[in-house]
Amino acid sequence: MPNQSPAANPRRWAILALVLVAECMDLLDGTIVNVAAPTIRRDLHASASALQWVIGGYALAFAVALITGARLGDIHGRRRMFLVGALGFVGASTACGLAVSPGMLIACRLAQGLTAAILIPQGFGIVKSVFPAEEQGKAFAIFGPVIGLSAVFGPIIGGSLVAANAFGSGWRLVFFVNVPLGLIAAVGAARLIPESRAPKPPKLDLVGNALVAAAMGLLIYPLIEGRAVGWPAWTFAMLAASAVCFALIVLWMRSAPRSNRDPLVEPGIFARRAYSAGLATIVVFFAGMIGMLLVLTLFLQFGEHFSAIHSGLTTAPFAIGTTIGAALGAGLLAPRFGRLVLQFATLPLAGGFFWLHQVIAADALQTSTLDLLPAELLLGVGLGMMVSPLFDFILAGVDEHEAGSASGVLNAVQQLAGALGVAVIGTIFFAELGHAGFVAAINRCLLVTLATTPVLLALTTLLPKHAREGNDKALPISDPQLAVDA
Repeated sequence: MPNQSPAANPRRWAILALVLVAECMDLLDGTIVNVAAPTIRRDLHASASALQWVIGGYALAFAVALITGARLGDIHGRRRMFLVGALGFVGASTACGLAVSPGMLIACRLAQGLTAAILIPQGFGIVKSVFPAEEQGKAFAIFGPVIGLSAVFGPIIGGSLVAANAFGSGWRLVFFVNVPLGLIAAVGAARLIPESRAPKPPKLDLVGNALVAAAMGLLIYPLIEGRAVGWPAWTFAMLAASAVCFALIVLWMRSAPRSNRDPLVEPGIFARRAYSAGLATIVVFFAGMIGMLLVLTLFLQFGEHFSAIHSGLTTAPFAIGTTIGAALGAGLLAPRFGRLVLQFATLPLAGGFFWLHQVIAADALQTSTLDLLPAELLLGVGLGMMVSPLFDFILAGVDEHEAGSASGVLNAVQQLAGALGVAVIGTIFFAELGHAGFVAAINRCLLVTLATTPVLLALTTLLPKHAREGNDKALPISDPQLAVDA
């Protein structure tokens, strides 16, 4: 029996605004912290690995708890979990801003990621519950421009907050800015959002969640800490244990139907070649891009001695190029040329990485914002052309009953890829920096990310020629942030 369209809530547009506040708060928290990272390192005397944890810990915690957060909303009510997540995020952000040591800041960043994983997944279900079917397309269409503008202005806002240094707060304002936003979301939710939950709430898979947490933690921890301690045997043992945990996750999910359990995710989604190949593409793509954006910010502030606001303005062309590329890719070219658009996108990506490498190598430590701008725009265009159609390819072949699991796993993998990129690319940067200097360090990272482009090209050949090949029923992306969260 098809789901009936919900009646239009008279406050639905105000409710949508609250959901967007939460989405933007999460997105800003990733981009503005990058710009503040060098100031945090100087102020707290943080080590290189501690700085990687400050950046990557948020994404790791988010990835670990995301699917559980969505399930909690289905079971206990999305409004209730939205409130818990928003207030928890306010508390964690306040604690981040008050941190007096790297360890305290890392712990608070992990708490931020966990509370965001409770808050963010509720948005889709809330919007679906208050908008009638005929208006849902209009509602979700607003996500792209709003979140896209957050990506454009995030580094600029972060740089401005650090430069403002209000009351001597320095970098702490990038966390305190979440407090009024989170309180607006919480108070508004308490007054406006009606309660909703899944018609048949699933049970929590505690064993599955524990295995996911163990697998991700065992993967990221040695990659961040290994360089600082000289790569002892335990780091490789942890990586091997991570692989075992991932294998156990697969076996545990497959055994769910026989044990009459609700699986953590629908295991059938991984049998679809487009979905599995798309996930592999996501890991390579986001690990390379997010890691590169972090080390570029470090290079600009530590190597070139740019201020935080100067650094934020310098990296803004990435977001502008991404907007252009997304409009070209998903809007104009992908419906006609399909997979070829993804394969073509690897050209501006490769060209942008190589161009940045050449500019920095030629200018050494005298690189200007104008020198970097064309290469950054080109990279952004490639990023937008790749990421916007890619999510459609991944989710188009998924059946409707698998949509929640498919989008949840996709978002979790995207977050894990970000943490992986911070760990791997950041480790390469700091290892090279120790004996060869800033120019050699950033250029080694750019060559590594350049090497990911042929891998991306190879992976895209595993996707169908067109997103909806053999599947005429369009399946909407379950979380609109997936399409623009780069």
